[in-house]
Amino acid sequence: QVQLVESGGGLVQPGGSLRLSCVLSGSIFQNSGMAWYRPAPGKLRELVAGITSQGSTIYADSVKGRFTISRDNSKNTVYLQMNSLKPEDTAVYYCNRWPATLQWGQGTQVTVSS
Repeated sequence: QVQLVESGGGLVQPGGSLRLSCVLSGSIFQNSGMAWYRPAPGKLRELVAGITSQGSTIYADSVKGRFTISRDNSKNTVYLQMNSLKPEDTAVYYCNRWPATLQWGQGTQVTVSS
């Protein structure tokens, strides 16, 4: 059974950094695009950053230059390095395959506040 487990969220001051991790169990990780998502006005969730199985990346305009997505196929893990965090980055962050499937993890809460 495929499972997604996110971790790494927390409370951080504006300008701070966090690193999120997501493990996708099963043998499909290496051939899967992966992405991080968060809720957005008018949408269930918006794509924050995505990475293909070959390592090509895409970012939402709001996080370009601040967030970096990466993957470690040996660990079935995708990461989101979040720098220069802003209060508007506060959200529950979810990872999923990209394009997203119906199977979501529990998410990890990121709160940016002074």
